[in-house]
Amino acid sequence: MNTNQDADQLDAGRAAASGLAASERNGAPHAEELTAPLLDVRNVSVRFGNLDAVKNASFALHRGELMGLIGPNGAGKTTLLRAVVGLQEITRGDIHVSGLPVGRPGDPYCARVGFTPDVPMLYTKMTVRNFLRFIGRGYHVSHAETERRIDFWLEKLWLTEKSKQRIATLSRGMRQRVGIARTLLPDPDVILLDEPAGGLDPVGRMHFRDLLIYLRNVGKSLIVSSHILSDLAEYCTHVGIMSRGQLVRFGSVDQVAGAGEGGRCRYGILLAQVDGQPRNVAQQITGVSDVQLARDMLSLEYAAGKQSAAELLSHLIGAGLPVAAFFPELPNLERAYLSSFTNVQPGDQALPSDIVPAEQA
Repeated sequence: MNTNQDADQLDAGRAAASGLAASERNGAPHAEELTAPLLDVRNVSVRFGNLDAVKNASFALHRGELMGLIGPNGAGKTTLLRAVVGLQEITRGDIHVSGLPVGRPGDPYCARVGFTPDVPMLYTKMTVRNFLRFIGRGYHVSHAETERRIDFWLEKLWLTEKSKQRIATLSRGMRQRVGIARTLLPDPDVILLDEPAGGLDPVGRMHFRDLLIYLRNVGKSLIVSSHILSDLAEYCTHVGIMSRGQLVRFGSVDQVAGAGEGGRCRYGILLAQVDGQPRNVAQQITGVSDVQLARDMLSLEYAAGKQSAAELLSHLIGAGLPVAAFFPELPNLERAYLSSFTNVQPGDQALPSDIVPAEQA
């Protein structure tokens, strides 16, 4: 698809996913609404008896920010997501969605937040289209607008050919897509997806990545809980790592995983040919550390940022290295994830076996 088509599709998407008309949303947003977080979670705790399922979680997401939520099974990820959408009562703290306090289902905030659990609840005897029509009526969207949104999201989720099939006949991956379409149809500002790629094949995961990037680009705030760390690094702007109910790390992807200590980044350099000792040559460049050579690929650490990358490339070429390709490597979320658990002590509060199979992602 060319650039003009991309722009047209982005504009069409904003229109098709526009949700309530401007008049229904009390006119155009004020400047402070554009800068305020769409999701604001402050000191939230959820307690089940003696178990702190979520402990003092705090973070905020603005328009166009996508948070990858990771952690072992039983870390509290799903409980936190359910609390954000109002399905789980919190013990203390405050949650606001688009400036509205989260409370009981049916309160005004509900129209602004959407949630797809790991196993979506669907009316399987209905066809895909009729199920989505039912959802549109439930949110008081006009019939014509509902039909436009259904067509748009069925195409975006590669379900157009399945629109007349009963949901009961669909595969797990297709049902997952229907659940996501159900979440997106009312046009929520904040979108929560719990293990959404679990039933998708590799091609489906690629399509799903494109969908998330699209939603991010049209100004949604998203949280995606996933164990597929390599996928998260491709589309997330932020990462939150949970352990034993605590949000032990939260920040931009670079802050959590990509920049390393002191604002450093790992770079990959493909060499046109390997002559002499390229590893030794690279080690002589001021500021370079941890140089590794595997066949014709150099890997090293250097200061992060566009200007620093340009300086490094200039130094490499100036040192006589035949650089064929040069790129900062994707943030290593796996390394950040594992390092977050180095301080967990055996005597820490254990999680009950009926809630937690303690396997790592």
